[in-house]
Amino acid sequence: MMKEATKANSVKRKLTGEVISKSGNKSIVVKVSRSLRHAMYNKFITKSKKYHVHDEENKAVVGNKVVIIEARPTSKLKKWNLETIK
Repeated sequence: MMKEATKANSVKRKLTGEVISKSGNKSIVVKVSRSLRHAMYNKFITKSKKYHVHDEENKAVVGNKVVIIEARPTSKLKKWNLETIK
């Protein structure tokens, strides 16, 4: 009973980013950028991180804006799935 409740309440993270590499069959690398304000200087800083994403249908190409969703691990590095291409 407890497992069903936690499964229904689980929230998968969604991130928006840009495809920077098509690194093989059904795999892409997505760069997700975020901006934050520096504590002392009050300037906005852009930080980014790369995610390896599973693209089941090989639709994404370099330069596309995409939405990725957290998923169970597909391989050693791929823990995200492609949801939509903007």
